[in-house]
Amino acid sequence: MGLSKTERKFRIRRRIRKVSFGTAERPRLSVFRSNSEIYAQVIDDNKGETLLSASSRDKDLAKNKGTKSELATLVGKTIAEKCKESGIEKVAFDRGGNLYHGRVKSLADGAREAGLKF
Repeated sequence: MGLSKTERKFRIRRRIRKVSFGTAERPRLSVFRSNSEIYAQVIDDNKGETLLSASSRDKDLAKNKGTKSELATLVGKTIAEKCKESGIEKVAFDRGGNLYHGRVKSLADGAREAGLKF
């Protein structure tokens, strides 16, 4: 019998995390996508702490009306602006077991537009 959807996603997530590691110079941009929201965190894995975060539930982003992909682009731009303010230029992108398509791709494109380098 094949893997369930959640087991398959967890297996892919573990495989990605083997190669995607965040340091102080190049932290990891982790993306979590639920059915209705999208979240992004910038993480330093050496210290084990979250440096910055942004989500579609933030008060300034939640009042924007649009599609989920448009909100994901705004979350990407917001996290990139926060990174620029903190002096972070480059990140390692962690798609979190999701396909690089749709909202995950929109978030990444929004972060790139705002000047963040992967």
